[in-house]
This record gives sequence, C-alpha cells and structure tokens, in this order.
Amino acid sequence: MDHRTADTSPAGPLQALPQPPVSEPPLRPDLARDLIARAEQASTNWSRRLRNELDDLRLGQVRHTDYANAKVLRRILAEYDWPGHRLVGRDGCRAAWQLALHADDDPDVQRSAARLLHRALQAGDAPAWQWAHLHDRVLISTGQPQEYGTQYTLSPQGVERYPVREAAGLDSRRARVGLPAAADAVATLRQRLASLSSRPGVASGTGRGVQLASAA
Repeated sequence: MDHRTADTSPAGPLQALPQPPVSEPPLRPDLARDLIARAEQASTNWSRRLRNELDDLRLGQVRHTDYANAKVLRRILAEYDWPGHRLVGRDGCRAAWQLALHADDDPDVQRSAARLLHRALQAGDAPAWQWAHLHDRVLISTGQPQEYGTQYTLSPQGVERYPVREAAGLDSRRARVGLPAAADAVATLRQRLASLSSRPGVASGTGRGVQLASAA
C-alpha cells in the first residue's frame, strides 16, 4: 500500500466567503486544549509512520490511537457540531481538522466532520481550505476523484497526486477556497519531503493513509 500526504497550507484570499473571527476568546478553552493535545501527541507518530519507523505492533497502536481520537471527535460533533473558531479558537479548530483527516478507519466520522465543517465555514466559523482538504479526503476514500487536488500518494516513484475532477479548472477551484496554485503546492510539498529522502524507508509503499498536517 502507499502513503498518503497532502498540501495543507492555506494561501491567498478567500473568494466571497466569510472570514472566521480572530479576536474573540474561545468559548471552550478546555475543549481546545484537549483537541490540541491529542493532535500534538499523534503528530510525532504520524511523521514516524510516514518514515516507516514503526514496527507492526507500534503501527497497530497508532491506528488504535487515531480510532480513539475519532471516537472523541464523534462525541464533539454530536454535542457541538463542528468545533470552530468561536468554540475552540483557531488552534483547536485546526487540531480537530487534523484528527478528522486521520480518521480513515472511521469513515462515518470523517464524512460527518466534512459535512459539519462545510456548514461551519458557511457561518464564518472555520476556513474553507480546511474543508477542501477534508472533502477531498472523503472523496478519495470512497474511490472518487478529488475536487481541490490536495491529496497525494507518497510512493517509491515519489509524490503523485490522486485523480482530480476537471483538472483544467483545478486552480480556479483552489483559489476560491484560499489554496495556492496546484503546481506551487506540490513543489512546496516535494521540497519539504526532500529533507526525509535520506532516511531509510521513506516512500517505501508499506504504510497506509498517512496525512501530513502541514505539508505544503
């Protein structure tokens, strides 16, 4: 199996979309702290998984942690809808997004998260680029071409983008959700991953569903 990765840094203005609030303190700082802690704790293992530094036992533990985090996210979604900027602040919202991206073993949670995140961005409570990544993730997980070209496979041949619907309009769609041009994004992604190229096991094609949360 291959590794998954993504370009995940926003760039450029959002087009005709409300901007999330930036000044109000979050309503649930305790929830924000929990989400951030979970994402930070998992991020080391996500990176180690990409580099194939985990044996089968540790890989199973990482997947169990991702599944447990997905269950926590499920409860949050049921109680609050998407934990957006008003509820948990920018960092908490980003952490929830990272956990959702890694919820490949709980596709129901991933689909619910994408739907509620879309509703939050329409209310000005989350950034559109986060939804674009999660929306693409759900599409490729169900065997469909992605919309925004955010999802890549990291294979022995290098970084390859998953199929995209109507590729000619890709950059226009990306611009509407605040993402950089696709060529710039993949160049940045390859540059960041190049620092790992001398490490044993990188892109060996033995992992599954690894998503870098700050790849490009």
